[in-house]
Amino acid sequence: MIESLKFIDLFAGIGGFRIALENNQAKCVFSSEIDKFAKITYKENFNEIPYGDITQIDESKIPKHDILCAGFPCQPFSISGKQKGFYDTKGTLFFEIVRIVNYHKPKIIFLENVKNLINHSNGKTFKTILKTLKLLNYNVFYDILSSSHYGVPQSRQRIYIVCFRKDLEINNFNFPNPTNKEIYLKDILEKNNETKNYIIKRNDVKFWEKDETPILKPIQIGEINKGGQGERIYSTNGHAITLSAYGGGVGGKTGVYLINEEIRKLTPRECARVQGFPEWFKIPVSKAQAYKQFGNSVSIPVIEYIFKEILNALDKKTKEQSLSKQIQSIKI
Repeated sequence: MIESLKFIDLFAGIGGFRIALENNQAKCVFSSEIDKFAKITYKENFNEIPYGDITQIDESKIPKHDILCAGFPCQPFSISGKQKGFYDTKGTLFFEIVRIVNYHKPKIIFLENVKNLINHSNGKTFKTILKTLKLLNYNVFYDILSSSHYGVPQSRQRIYIVCFRKDLEINNFNFPNPTNKEIYLKDILEKNNETKNYIIKRNDVKFWEKDETPILKPIQIGEINKGGQGERIYSTNGHAITLSAYGGGVGGKTGVYLINEEIRKLTPRECARVQGFPEWFKIPVSKAQAYKQFGNSVSIPVIEYIFKEILNALDKKTKEQSLSKQIQSIKI
């Protein structure tokens, strides 16, 4: 097995990447996050305050590392945002990753972003990203995966990008196959006495007949008002809709669900669970900030499954090279 890998956690948020990699014996040697409330949550859980604005951090001051992890800001590319891409200040933060990679040349780059990144600006933005990563001397692999297929009850499609430095000679990489674990929203709910403050009382609610056979995707069974964004009601026999850091409507950020004959939003702890956060994870901030933080976070199980495939690829290449050396020594 390969030795323990060191990684840096950029645009760290509340540490989703960190939990996934540390679960697999990797060591975090540096973290960076600009949001003051996310930094509070990060410190509470990892006993470490991330460095601030990455644009103000000299790349030479960042420790050496094997893996650069970054769920770089997605609002410039999101359908729900203004889609300004590289014309948005946050969009240019991708080039902060480039700056650090160019200096440190880590073995692996591991990135996450919204699905719409691939289509933004008629595909030009994504082509620029791929071209840039390849010019940095990396083999680049990417895929769009849904959290629903990897053990958490949330429909969340994201693009994942894995890059191997070319001298590693890893020319093929397979993203993890779906586990399709049978888990549903009803399996992760808090007890009633913990949820009374999240109940929604409205007179403009309507339901319709719907097959509620458990399925690994959201099941809409009704609506509030005219059924706009944040006004659709879902069954707990299915999955949660995509958590969002932003979004309006009475069910903004979490969606609305029929639970024990009441309609309500998800609690912050339930949001943590549908992102795959462990029960030990502390939520020290306000409800509003918690919703934002989990909406901005990664789905930990997906990151972990991908990282295991990264480890497999490295291990396989190490064994191949060892065997090749043995064969050469025999020939000599």
